[in-house]
Amino acid sequence: MSGPGLRSGQLANAAGINLQTLRYYERRGLLASPQRSPGGHRLYPSDTVTLLRVIKTAQRLGFTLNEVADLLAAGRHQHSGQPDGGLQARAREKLVEVEQKLSDLTVIRDTLRAAISAGCDDLVACAGSSCCPLPFAELAGRNDRADTG
Repeated sequence: MSGPGLRSGQLANAAGINLQTLRYYERRGLLASPQRSPGGHRLYPSDTVTLLRVIKTAQRLGFTLNEVADLLAAGRHQHSGQPDGGLQARAREKLVEVEQKLSDLTVIRDTLRAAISAGCDDLVACAGSSCCPLPFAELAGRNDRADTG
């Protein structure tokens, strides 16, 4: 790298993101405002590449951008000596969410397999059949309770 920092395009390429994502993260406060070159170009420190990769990895692990921002803030607090729940607590919470989603997806998968095996071709006809494996009656009951509750 030549000069005091990476320009926007260089940073985006190095981190594997596009310029719109870079600007969005900056607006969201995930990235500090960069310095400017004499020509007005944004100049980011080279360690911003690592920060962007961390953000994208956290998103792939299921963390929302708000959660990522909280994790980054918690990391800054930890480095400043202030106690915080940090990554361990938040990772445990995310793991519980992921395991619940996996459980839900397993039920959905099994139900769809049953529908395929039963030969369901028409949703309306299937919903009226006693042998239909799709939980139409159960879901309708949930929706009715939610509408009145």
